[in-house]
Amino acid sequence: MDTEAQHTECDRSSRPSDSEQPSDPDGPEERSRSAFTGRITDWVPGGRITVTLLVLLLFLLLLSTFVLRPFQIPSGSMERGLRIGDRVLVNKLAYRFDGRPQRGDIVVFDGTGLFGDGDYIKRVVGVGGDHVVCCDEEGRVRVNGQSVDESAFLYPGDRPSTVPFDVVVPDGTLFVLGDHRADSSDSRDHLGSPGGGMVPLDEVIGRADWIVWPFGHATHLDRPDAYARVPDAESGAEAGESGAGAGETGAEAGESGAEPTPAGAGAAPATRSGTGAGRAGDADG
Repeated sequence: MDTEAQHTECDRSSRPSDSEQPSDPDGPEERSRSAFTGRITDWVPGGRITVTLLVLLLFLLLLSTFVLRPFQIPSGSMERGLRIGDRVLVNKLAYRFDGRPQRGDIVVFDGTGLFGDGDYIKRVVGVGGDHVVCCDEEGRVRVNGQSVDESAFLYPGDRPSTVPFDVVVPDGTLFVLGDHRADSSDSRDHLGSPGGGMVPLDEVIGRADWIVWPFGHATHLDRPDAYARVPDAESGAEAGESGAGAGETGAEAGESGAEPTPAGAGAAPATRSGTGAGRAGDADG
């Protein structure tokens, strides 16, 4: 009897009391969030669909402002890789955290006051400290003494440059050229202008990483291997040698009674059929 009584007592104690209630999975905080969302959707015309679209638009705006920005190619200055009407995605974070443009990168920059009004897209050929010369015995661009074979991306039939130049790129700037050299207004055209045709790093918007339209031409824009063998600039040593050579040339010209040719004078009449070529369209940006 005692044993049965004990078992019965245990069974009774193991059962939940009728007064005990299961916990509410939706606590006060969850209910308040749901109520807040419900009030917004009730207030906005179109309800939840409109709110979802507004959130999506806000996300795209933040993405375009701080991370990726689309640009349209309005000219043929970067053919054959970039064609008229192509849409490219520009990575605005590529150089934001201690990164700098590299030779061969395709960059978009603000050319206002440098090349003209608006944004431009070009290929980086020289970075700060580089000694860039055109051309060597084979007609190729030479950077820091290393000849560069650009045939993989130059427009078919184009020469690396029909305009000779010999420049040292100041620190904090870029020397840029279009891939369609015969139809590009680039650093060569502005060697005699204020700034010497160089693009300040502060004006660089970002690096073009993808062609996203048309879909049949969509691809990732890789940095070519053509510049991989170019050595780093040697602390301005080449610049000094270049300046010394120019001084000797001027001295010889003075001794012979001839007037020395001003630096960059031969660059002004560079091919300008592409004036404005390479501008990345703000209309789609």
